[in-house]
Amino acid sequence: MAFIDELKFTADGLIPAIAQDAASGEVLMLAWMNRQALEQTIAQGLAHYYSRSRGKLWLKGEESGHRQQVLEIRADCDGDVLLLAVRQEGGACHTGYRSCFHRLRLPDGGVREDGRKLFDPKKVYGKGK
Repeated sequence: MAFIDELKFTADGLIPAIAQDAASGEVLMLAWMNRQALEQTIAQGLAHYYSRSRGKLWLKGEESGHRQQVLEIRADCDGDVLLLAVRQEGGACHTGYRSCFHRLRLPDGGVREDGRKLFDPKKVYGKGK
């Protein structure tokens, strides 16, 4: 696969992948992919990532059902970052929000949540992530 062969993975074999809503352009999340995750994403059309904390491959939405149908994959000019145009089912963030980028920094230095929760993580994951 020429596309994958041209990418620059880190020394750990990973590449950052930004998931963006294909319709709205909203940035939903940033995760990491290894070669296997990218190959499975391409083959199945569903986003697969590599969890650094768990040390394993995972299908986005395998627990929550909030999957990402991948419509397009782009690499940046250096080949070291991926941009996935996705159709998001449910929330992208494990905290219950549509986007992982739901925290807004205010001019006074404070932070507030921007958006509404789509689901209760305790009910979806059973662990209260």
